[in-house]
Amino acid sequence: MRPSMRFFRLAKILSVACRFGIDEIIFEHEPNCRLAVLSRGVFFWRRLRAPRAVRLRLALEALGPIFVKFGQVLSTRRDLLPLDIADELAKLQDRVPPFSPEIALAEIAKAYGRPASAVFAEFDAIPVASASVAQVHFATLRPEDGGYEVAVKILRPNMLSVIENDLSLLNALAGLLETLWSDGKRLKPREVVAEFAKYLYDELDLMREAANCSQLRRNFADSKLLLVPEVYWDHCSTTVMVMERMHGIPVSQNEALVAAGIDLSALSRAGVEIFFTQVFRDGFFHADMHPGNILVATDELHLGKYIALDFGIVSTLTDKDKNYLAQNFLAFFKRDYKRVAMTHIEAGWAPPDTRVDDFEAAIRAVCEPIFDRPLHEISFGRVLLRLFQTSRRFNVEIQPQLVMLQKTLLNIEGLGRQLDPNLDLWTTAKPFLERWMSEQLGWRALAQSIKQEAPVWLRTLPQLPRLVHHALSQNKPTDLAPILIQLAASQRQQNRLLALIAALLAAWLAFLYF
Repeated sequence: MRPSMRFFRLAKILSVACRFGIDEIIFEHEPNCRLAVLSRGVFFWRRLRAPRAVRLRLALEALGPIFVKFGQVLSTRRDLLPLDIADELAKLQDRVPPFSPEIALAEIAKAYGRPASAVFAEFDAIPVASASVAQVHFATLRPEDGGYEVAVKILRPNMLSVIENDLSLLNALAGLLETLWSDGKRLKPREVVAEFAKYLYDELDLMREAANCSQLRRNFADSKLLLVPEVYWDHCSTTVMVMERMHGIPVSQNEALVAAGIDLSALSRAGVEIFFTQVFRDGFFHADMHPGNILVATDELHLGKYIALDFGIVSTLTDKDKNYLAQNFLAFFKRDYKRVAMTHIEAGWAPPDTRVDDFEAAIRAVCEPIFDRPLHEISFGRVLLRLFQTSRRFNVEIQPQLVMLQKTLLNIEGLGRQLDPNLDLWTTAKPFLERWMSEQLGWRALAQSIKQEAPVWLRTLPQLPRLVHHALSQNKPTDLAPILIQLAASQRQQNRLLALIAALLAAWLAFLYF
């Protein structure tokens, strides 16, 4: 973007910000500072009647799709935003005017090097869905490619340059906000922009989204709860993604679901199980599970199954993350607040000198009121906000890898509230987590570990003499004590493993023949 174009874009941003009174939101905690007084003097004629959160949402919508997407990501940062603003930004719909059929056909021709008529037997140039980064068309593959009904996702043209320039302006505004606003440094606006940029750039590569879809489909290949479309890789590129067309009813249409014979209570419980399965079993989860991305199957074979759509935003967790999260959830369910506090300290999320009794009491004050209450009486948004406030008091570091998990949990809350307001989330989730912890820490975990590690150990065992000889034959002086200690420990581990395998084999043979 030329400097003059960038200037006009910045001028538009500032104009929209002034029209919706964004300056008042920024300076509301410091109404007597010079800039706040100057702003009121310059805009003395302005009459702002809408609440601040509504004005912020309208401003982002006026600035276009990139800012709408930014508002959506920002709405997940309830550790940084006041609750009213976070709730209002969560209302931002990722629906923007579609680009023209001519542009869609041109993008298809650009991606394949041939017109849409040469790739598809049928192609509907009118999109069925339009979002800030891409839009979706229905089509049918040619007979030689199987003749399947497909959904074709097309990236908006020239998005990279638009995104780069808007992100540079956002970063500049974030730096200005950090300087001028008393809460600026604490809220870390530049870090929020950087986080937003990461997810946005990921969404610009539809091959990455196709890979996300394929991974989730593989994870739930035999699931009785969730369907994921098949990806047709021969027709995918960085700007076009082709996947199986899915048929179902949007999960937000309760009356239609009931008319189709769907049990809404069972559907809400299945949603909770799908969420915890993705997080704790796979450590790979769909992080954009709002109702617009979910259908419910109504055909006889798959009646009542969820159908996942749009895989641009997924997130992952390490085994360590999963373990600590599971311990936290189980401790919450058991109301063991001391264990929650200790887990935070052991994980390094809270400072090591944190007083456990004070931290335990603060967590109890937040969580105790929500137990034994149905979902319609609980607001996870408010609970999370109070937990974040408690976290700040005890200098608990907000874990970046858990931000999308928080967003997804809030989506699950909204979905469950819509389907079955009386859903008991705790009762639904607790057995799953207990089973998962048993698989991680019980005899199943031991058996799985042996199964995974035994080939490596058995392959390494014969090499130990050669490794010792190699270490002894080195010309340079070497402190062999640590090496020999390590080798001895490894040898003992191998012996224990072989003894355990032998014992298990003997027990199994005894069971079979005696």
